[in-house]
Amino acid sequence: MMLKHLRTFFSAIFTPLARFFLKIGLTPNAVTVIGSIGVVIGALVFYPLGELFWGTLFITLFVFSDLIDGLMARLGNRGSVIGGFLDSVFDRIQDSAVFLGLMLWFFGDGENYWIGTSAAVCMVLGLLVSYIRARAESEGFDANTGIAERPERMVLTLVFTGFVGLGLAEEVLLAVLILLATASVITVAQRITTVIRQAGEGSQA
Repeated sequence: MMLKHLRTFFSAIFTPLARFFLKIGLTPNAVTVIGSIGVVIGALVFYPLGELFWGTLFITLFVFSDLIDGLMARLGNRGSVIGGFLDSVFDRIQDSAVFLGLMLWFFGDGENYWIGTSAAVCMVLGLLVSYIRARAESEGFDANTGIAERPERMVLTLVFTGFVGLGLAEEVLLAVLILLATASVITVAQRITTVIRQAGEGSQA
């Protein structure tokens, strides 16, 4: 709920920028791609070097592209099926890059096997959460439910990764990743049971 209020707040802030991008000829899809490239660079260049704070700061500069491209699509009446498809695909690329960057550091010079493993688990579960929803929707079901939605997962991961870069104990990040993994498992279960229930209701109709 809090993130929904924050999304409304940031939408108001970034609306002028979205209008400017439209004015100079940028398309929502172009912003999606540019933003994703920025996130991938931040995650796979800075994080493996142990620059967790600067990497997070760099990622933050681009992560709002996910909000801006949506604003541009609405303001310019440019929403499209391909736009939604690309947005979903590049969201998965961004998420995977962030967790992969953490894995490269903590399995390497960061020397923290448990954080690296937790990041790997979070990456796999995050992809599974998204896949279940996409597969359910392709079959005509609604699986948009669960306690671990993408915005919450990414905000918590980036915030605490940045703080670790500033000196926060690594154990805090480990605890956050374990919490996110647990929440993702619950979300997977919620989405599966939701689809099974809807399928049962459909067969009885």
